Amino acid sequence: MLSKGNSDIAVCVNNLLKTSRGEVPYERLKGVNFSLLDGPASTAGQEMIEDIEWMLSIYEPRAKVDGVQLIPDDAQNGRFTIKANISTQGATDL
Repeated sequence: MLSKGNSDIAVCVNNLLKTSRGEVPYERLKGVNFSLLDGPASTAGQEMIEDIEWMLSIYEPRAKVDGVQLIPDDAQNGRFTIKANISTQGATDL
């Protein structure tokens, strides 16, 4: 975590996207479910995008997710970059 700026919505979303599901004790659903990458290529990407959108809606309700993209860096070895487009207009810090 950062020493300052933890209430910034974009920082919180970025932290969630870098967290693997099951990594956070007592919050086992928080994070990205990377096990979906082992599924069939025809459906794995869309399932992962839907799961990321769901996870962000639960754990960062201040952010409106406009879209999520999986950008293959090294798809053969399961390396992807996750990019979430969010809008924060009208959001208030808790």
